[in-house]
Amino acid sequence: MKMKTRGNFQLQRVIGYFHGTIILFSIIIGAGIFLAPKGVLKYSSLNVGVSLSIWAACAVVSMVAALSHAELGTTFPRSGAQYYFLKRSLGPLISFSYIWVNLFASPAGTAARSLLLAGYIIHPFYPGCSVPEMPKKCLALAIVWCLGILNARGVKEVTWFQTLSTVVKMAVLCFISLTGIVLLVRGRKENLARFEKAFDAEVPDASQIAEAFLQGLYAYSGWGVLVRIAGELKNPGENIPKCVITALTLVALIYLLVNISYLAVLTPKEIMSSDAVAVTWMDKVIPSMQWAISIGVSSSIFSSLNCTVFSSSRVLYVASQEGQLPLILSTLNVHSCPVVAVLQMTILASFIIIPSDLILLVNYVGFIDWLQLGLMMTGLLKLRFQEPDLPRPYKNLWQLILVLLAGRLLRDTFLHYATVSLYVDPLKKILSNICIRNACVSRQFI
Repeated sequence: MKMKTRGNFQLQRVIGYFHGTIILFSIIIGAGIFLAPKGVLKYSSLNVGVSLSIWAACAVVSMVAALSHAELGTTFPRSGAQYYFLKRSLGPLISFSYIWVNLFASPAGTAARSLLLAGYIIHPFYPGCSVPEMPKKCLALAIVWCLGILNARGVKEVTWFQTLSTVVKMAVLCFISLTGIVLLVRGRKENLARFEKAFDAEVPDASQIAEAFLQGLYAYSGWGVLVRIAGELKNPGENIPKCVITALTLVALIYLLVNISYLAVLTPKEIMSSDAVAVTWMDKVIPSMQWAISIGVSSSIFSSLNCTVFSSSRVLYVASQEGQLPLILSTLNVHSCPVVAVLQMTILASFIIIPSDLILLVNYVGFIDWLQLGLMMTGLLKLRFQEPDLPRPYKNLWQLILVLLAGRLLRDTFLHYATVSLYVDPLKKILSNICIRNACVSRQFI
């Protein structure tokens, strides 16, 4: 494989408004809408009204967060803009911590969605019973390595694949949404009863609502992808906000309709007992078409995973160029892809696939995402005062609200992770300590 040297290469600006919207749409609509409904219902105490309200609130919060976050990509139109911004506003220690956390958080999210995707693919071969862990994990490993190979082929192949997979996932989600609407319009009692008495169930407490928010926000995660790849976008100052508004509006509408459709066919307890909600939904509606749902869901999750690997490798690439990660991670191949960074993500995700508690893994990833968002919004506010004359093609004033919201979510969930999760599973505590201590040791050599 031929590699380009530092003197004559750079990432190319080849992604316009259409493909930018497709990439953003693809990464958001991935595993979340098929995994999070179960988690949101669980932490909403199976209260249908609270669950749907949380989905709507998550849509509003995500839109505000994405538009605020867009300021990073328009002010610093370069790939890995979050990292560069944190280094400039909060210093190299914070930016290094951001990179170190992402070294594990991004592969963890990739591992979780790969396991979910493997479960959906294998599920039709095990009707009426749970999917065995061993074949599911082996297939998840194969998926992760296929993603690595695809990303090594460069931007054009990635955008072509994203366009194709978006058509497939839209067909599946539109079918689920429209079927739910038809069932409600018919007015069958069993379908309407759950919505007529939506708020009659037990109301969750504040900590449960915070957990439910993390599950719902996980389904909207990925809206920062365009900031990560701003160096490959045409006219980022104009296209990033436009892509965000277009994609998130469509996503919010689809998510609400799909959740209503799930609840129109399945009871909350049936959703909680299902390993693959969409497949169980199809089994109730058209049992002979389970394979179609599996293909659609698989395409959706795979395309989201593809975007995650694509964007996360760019952050490692920029950190390498800035000298906080080994220089080899900034090596590009003949397709202008940071292939060594892609390979590192693929290897780490392969190791993380071994644990399989998906809901817990989703909460960890969500916790990290909102911790990082709080840091970035704080940095934006600080930079407003430090460099008021810095050119900002796009600017809004929501950052303070997001800092407060992120702080509330972190406060309500921190004690749970610190005092419950780590002590219930000592292995997680040991691994966490190893990661933290390795970060401190590694920092001495950067």
